[in-house]
Amino acid sequence: MPFTLVTVTVVISLVLIVVKIYSKLTTGWDRSYTCLVGKTVVITGANTGIGFYTALDLSMRGARVILACRNREKAEDARQKIIKITGNPNVVVKLFDATSFDSVRAFAKDFNETEERLDILVNNAGMGTKDTPKTSDGCNLVMQVNYYSSFLLTHLLINKLKASAPSRVVNVSSILHKIANLDPEDLDRYPDKRPFSYLVAYGNSKLGNVCFTVELARRLKGTGVTVNALHPGLILTKIFDEAEGIQKFLLATLASICFKTPVEGAQTSIYLSVSPEVQNVSGEYFVDCAKETLGKKITLYDFRKKIWENTENRVCLSREEKIIYE
Repeated sequence: MPFTLVTVTVVISLVLIVVKIYSKLTTGWDRSYTCLVGKTVVITGANTGIGFYTALDLSMRGARVILACRNREKAEDARQKIIKITGNPNVVVKLFDATSFDSVRAFAKDFNETEERLDILVNNAGMGTKDTPKTSDGCNLVMQVNYYSSFLLTHLLINKLKASAPSRVVNVSSILHKIANLDPEDLDRYPDKRPFSYLVAYGNSKLGNVCFTVELARRLKGTGVTVNALHPGLILTKIFDEAEGIQKFLLATLASICFKTPVEGAQTSIYLSVSPEVQNVSGEYFVDCAKETLGKKITLYDFRKKIWENTENRVCLSREEKIIYE
């Protein structure tokens, strides 16, 4: 019996080691040497995690990098670290609170008035929670932070992107969009209370990102602005902190086997921002720096159109701010 238990333990350990090695070997890395001197980049949620490492890489390439963050103190700390590591002093902090449409509009107004160009917009800010709070705008918190505010910000900065073409929009989504149960007629609807339902709610926001990406690419065809979405990989972020019991055990086990570091997780964002390989690619979804097939729902125009139009209403776009397909 002891021998059997030991054997099973050894086999399981070997399997986990193989899975871990496979995870590391299949991680995509950006290998380009693109110089960004003279280019301007905006990265939301750039003071921590993959946002920070994306900002670090693009700063190292010489770009003017704007850290669009909610917490000025943390953003300033990130700014100083980036400048110290890269030697690039052209790193700027601007306040951006994705929980507030007024803040998004204030950021965009300031940017449009003070910046000459926008070459790369990385919609990276995101969050997850088991709670179901509403924002001051009356929206589902997770949907607003992960999707609505990116939708709004991109619309408000689209003229700068067009004027700076060729330019790129990069939307950080998640593989969890595949478990979403998003209602196009009621985008704020929370999933039923079941185990891991908060992950479905998170997935809903990320499905919004991908649908937005595909439809925006269609509407921007011929403008020189490309837009792509990505799954950064499984990364241990605060969304998993609220798991309990067996959920927490399973996630902790999964994390120890195949979760990526933030540096690894930032690679596809960097790849889509700078790689010459995707300079003319738009409306796609990437994992590990490689294109993945879009889910059937996402390819349905009517499904995307309903989500798009209801999002326009949710973020209160004016007629002049809407992006009309010509």
